[in-house]
Amino acid sequence: MKLTRLALSVLALALASSPLLAHGASPQDQPKEGAGQPAPARVKAAWEKPPEEFNDVQRQGFHDGVDAARDDFQNQHPQDAEKRNEFHHAPGSKHAREQYLEGFRTGYDLAFYYLQKK
Repeated sequence: MKLTRLALSVLALALASSPLLAHGASPQDQPKEGAGQPAPARVKAAWEKPPEEFNDVQRQGFHDGVDAARDDFQNQHPQDAEKRNEFHHAPGSKHAREQYLEGFRTGYDLAFYYLQKK
């Protein structure tokens, strides 16, 4: 299980750091504020997308992990996914819980990695 989690984390990191996936909208593509249009939603970075092979439970865990890492990073808390309430109160049966936690750890670790690089 730990080997699978590590392999998925490495795969997600490799995919997210690929220059082909790291494209984003340029500032010229964004609508100008005050032009009668609402402010654009935050454009998500390529690394915020869960790996394709994740199922729905793992994807939810991944997104929750990214959000938890952002919260910890912004509040200057130490990097530790296992100290989060979401980690201890994962939803579902034992199998679904393991999948959720796998996605959560992957998203949390990946988010912290990129947030520290900024």
